[in-house]
Amino acid sequence: MKDMKYREDIKDIKGIKGSKDMEDPIENQIKDYILTIPKAELHVHIEGTLEPELLFQLATRNNINLPYRSIEAVQAAYQFNNLQSFLDIYYAGSKVLIQEEDFYDLTWAYLKKAKQQNIRHIEIFFDPQSHTSRGIDFETVVSGISRALKDARIILNISSHLIMCFLRDLPEKSALQTLKQSYPYINNIIGVGLDSAEMNNPPSKFKAVFEEARDHGLLTVAHAGEEGPPEYIWQALDILKAKRIDHGVRCLEDEKLVNRLGDEQIPLTVCPFSNVKLKVSPRLEDHPLKRMLEKGLCVTVNSDDPAYFGGYVNDNFLGCQTALGLSQQAIYQLAKNSFTASFLNPQEKSKLIQELDKFR
Repeated sequence: MKDMKYREDIKDIKGIKGSKDMEDPIENQIKDYILTIPKAELHVHIEGTLEPELLFQLATRNNINLPYRSIEAVQAAYQFNNLQSFLDIYYAGSKVLIQEEDFYDLTWAYLKKAKQQNIRHIEIFFDPQSHTSRGIDFETVVSGISRALKDARIILNISSHLIMCFLRDLPEKSALQTLKQSYPYINNIIGVGLDSAEMNNPPSKFKAVFEEARDHGLLTVAHAGEEGPPEYIWQALDILKAKRIDHGVRCLEDEKLVNRLGDEQIPLTVCPFSNVKLKVSPRLEDHPLKRMLEKGLCVTVNSDDPAYFGGYVNDNFLGCQTALGLSQQAIYQLAKNSFTASFLNPQEKSKLIQELDKFR
């Protein structure tokens, strides 16, 4: 049943091998390993976990008319030509999020899925500007998400951190205003990130707001090298002082950059299904994840916006194992990287890695 659900989730991702390949006993053993081991997710946008069913529920709750008549119509709309075509639908879906309870329900729904996937730690992105621009109070957003994360620690035994992202296609002035809005709730936020349309929006555009964020004790990450060139990764590292690079798949075009990422073990939070859906990679078989791993880079596997891209973390692991022929050792390394690349303290990382090692 697990394999059946897996194939159903990834049916629209190119490059997945057929059922005969799924019957190989060694591959099935690795798939069982993937489903069982503990892991962390470090690159997931909470707004991108809004499944069509919940979208309709929240639209009804908040008396919002949707441009879709059915769940099937929503799913049919999830066909993207590039990052911008995805963002257009992504931001339209976010409009149903109005009340604190909406943000709680959205986050809790994702956390329950994470529990089923044996995710032990999560570092969640949220996009306050996409909500405050609609007149939603910053407090409404962060309170709903934070309350769900707190409940997950107690009920689901999932630890978490919250990272506030700035929309790079808006002016830096807007990001600075958003950062100031966050100050009363800064104890709920561990860091800041940079997301949305990458092309023609270099990290250097946000130097001042990232400096101010660091001055207030916030850690920094940034989306770079997804659609944008390797130069954007350099800028994220040297100008924004990013501790992690989100995506970073175009780093392989720059050997000097690859050497730096490897030498410094700078984590890359890779999202394979997302890259295929948004045409960064033509097929899953062509994805650079395995090559990045073989070069000794600290790569992790994540779901990005799973409601839109056809799968959660385990689905991404399973799809990549099939398409790229990943060994069990490679799967172990990816899971271990997810803990070492997290913002947990050394003791917490060690404890989770020990849990993982029990499955070796």
